[in-house]
Amino acid sequence: MNKLEDITVGSTVKGIVGNEPVSIVAVQWYGSNVLEITYKDTRGVPGTQLLYRESEPGLEVLTKLLPWSFDADAEQMKLASEAYRISLAHLFDPYLAVHTSAVEPLPHQISAVYQEMLPRVPLRYVLADDPGAGKTIMTGLYIKELMARGDLKRCLIVSPGSLAEQWQDELFSKFHLKFEILTNDRMESAVTGNIFTEVDRCICRLDKLARNDELQEKLKVSEWDLIVCDEAHKMSATVWGGEVKYTRRFQLGRLLSNITRNFLLLTATPHNGKEEDFHLFLSLVDPDRFEGTHHSSQQAVDVSDVMRRLVKEELLKFDGKPLFPERIAYTVNYSLSPQESKLYQAVTEYVQEEFNRADNLNNERKNTVGFGESVLKRYERVCFDKEYCVIPGRFVKWNVSNNNAA
Repeated sequence: MNKLEDITVGSTVKGIVGNEPVSIVAVQWYGSNVLEITYKDTRGVPGTQLLYRESEPGLEVLTKLLPWSFDADAEQMKLASEAYRISLAHLFDPYLAVHTSAVEPLPHQISAVYQEMLPRVPLRYVLADDPGAGKTIMTGLYIKELMARGDLKRCLIVSPGSLAEQWQDELFSKFHLKFEILTNDRMESAVTGNIFTEVDRCICRLDKLARNDELQEKLKVSEWDLIVCDEAHKMSATVWGGEVKYTRRFQLGRLLSNITRNFLLLTATPHNGKEEDFHLFLSLVDPDRFEGTHHSSQQAVDVSDVMRRLVKEELLKFDGKPLFPERIAYTVNYSLSPQESKLYQAVTEYVQEEFNRADNLNNERKNTVGFGESVLKRYERVCFDKEYCVIPGRFVKWNVSNNNAA
């Protein structure tokens, strides 16, 4: 134990400012039990303090001092250096998520994540590849890459109710990512009353959020690093009679867009054939650019910077071969039976007659009948199982290879 007499001008002492060593600049005794010192800390900031005999047990006078030492815990040092090394892993392995996941991604999946999505910071994007392209895999790779970069802690996935369990299983089995499905019981048992502030990675059903105003109010006070919306075309709005009709799902999409830094929409059918509706859909990712454009223009616009769409014919393997077999349509003529021919003729006459009657009705009623006619006319072309197509007098089969005959 050092005594007060050991503290002299020029000495270095620990125990005066925490565990930080200080240099003594001046000393002044008051009697034999009180010593006033003037010191400078390691940053050169001066200070003064009175020391008493009772302070002696906590003082340590250092004879030689270096600005660094090797007396720290070696295991803690190793742990800290390893954590720092892992945080920089993405700089040395450009495909870190690929090599740490149980997937073998295809070329279009790698290009989507590493060429289209990761360079966009923040991400506001629509991934609209054809069905079967593996949008779940692309999303999982993107999430893992953001986590490796320390850029993602809180992630919310909004999907149709029937796909929630599939999302949970795929993310865990392929990417070792644990996401919690927010059920009614889980939401009601939230300690704080707001489940969205308690869970960092979760999956929520689309219609549960869209139809519940109370849940949306809780969402408004939460912030997310990434929100992913599956089957995002369900968040649609439409222009009817010059007026925009907003659905509850679309309004939910706007809310989600405002509470997250990165916003990713997944859909295989982004366009319904109406350019103004498509602009409304794109306003979810870029409202400043697309909000209101449905009033001024119905022409197609370049959206390559906010959306990627590849059809099945463009999806290739690493060897350049098509991922999906070629689809070829063959037409086979056939004759309607007397009963089928009679039914077809009766339906056709009914539709034509009702449409003529609709011309004499008010606009609202006319639109309703006109819509009914268009539905009935679909009788002339009925598709099922995405493989067969029936046209009066013909039967069409969509083949999946050149070798199959219809």
